[in-house]
Amino acid sequence: MDTERHPSHRHTVAILSRGDAAARREATAQNSRFVRVFEAFAAAGIEARPVIYDESVADAVRDQLLAADGVLVWVDPIHQGKTRAHLDDLLRDVAAQGPWVSAHPDVILKMGVKDVLYRTRRLGWGADTHRYEDAAAFRAEFPSRLRANGPRVLKQNRGNGGQGVWKVEALPDTESVVRVLHAQRGSMPEDVPLEAFIARCEPYFGWGGCIIDQIFQPRLPDGMIRCYMSGSKVAGFGHQRIKALIPPPPEGPDSPEAQPGPRVMHGPDAPQFGALRRSMENEWTPGMMELLDIDEASLPVIWDADFLYGPKDAAGADTYVLCEINASSCFAIPEEAPAAIARTVGRRLRLAQGAHAG
Repeated sequence: MDTERHPSHRHTVAILSRGDAAARREATAQNSRFVRVFEAFAAAGIEARPVIYDESVADAVRDQLLAADGVLVWVDPIHQGKTRAHLDDLLRDVAAQGPWVSAHPDVILKMGVKDVLYRTRRLGWGADTHRYEDAAAFRAEFPSRLRANGPRVLKQNRGNGGQGVWKVEALPDTESVVRVLHAQRGSMPEDVPLEAFIARCEPYFGWGGCIIDQIFQPRLPDGMIRCYMSGSKVAGFGHQRIKALIPPPPEGPDSPEAQPGPRVMHGPDAPQFGALRRSMENEWTPGMMELLDIDEASLPVIWDADFLYGPKDAAGADTYVLCEINASSCFAIPEEAPAAIARTVGRRLRLAQGAHAG
């Protein structure tokens, strides 16, 4: 719509998530899991509309998105065997025709994949990290690295829910067998031939394009800190005692002791994460943007960086190691985050409107 001829135009945002035909028929702001986001948009004078995506209704979804000024996307990279390949093409097409899309698929391919761990490894959040470009490099380089440097964590480039993330340990007195533990909930350690495990991982090159290899962080039991970002500013934190890549107790992976703890949410001003916030806003996010060639207006409206505790520094303070960035489907979020999202979206819409008027 031409905003010069329609100055009273109310900005509209489509909130896109995946669902089936029933979810599409019944979708409302009130029954959405994003209801607090809808409320924050309403308070900011922005009309938000739920849009449910499935590959079978792609044309109808495209029409809905083209009718909006902007699109916020909450769709996992992998869901019940389905990837985002078709959706990403649709979103690129929509963005090329006018509406801005967050997160844009091309931005996700820069920062929302495990390759970001390698590309930004020399920032203050980095660790001992390597990238295998293809199956031949993986087969040639990984065994010696595992034997030389202790337990490793392998990660397929795109995934969620622990899919394609493995802790791998060398075993004493043998080079042909390794102990592996998948990060998906309910997994048990396995002792498998190294050659068989390498073959198991080779399909990851087809979907994700590479495998990332990080040194295992022994402070994993201390929990993971999820730093929620809206654009370039911290919107809150979540701390959780995770169980992924930690062997379950003798009672088994379904026992209460094997379950992750609750994610405890905190606002952006939480004092225990003050140093992490300063690093994210003043150093690490700007450094990432420069390395990956991402401008501030292209940063996702909501994204998160997941950190593990690294070794204490010389003064006894915590350090932090990035283990992944979530830019495809960052949810649940702290209670302060919906208002931050609405503020960031408002700025993006005003910028887009100004560019259109110019």
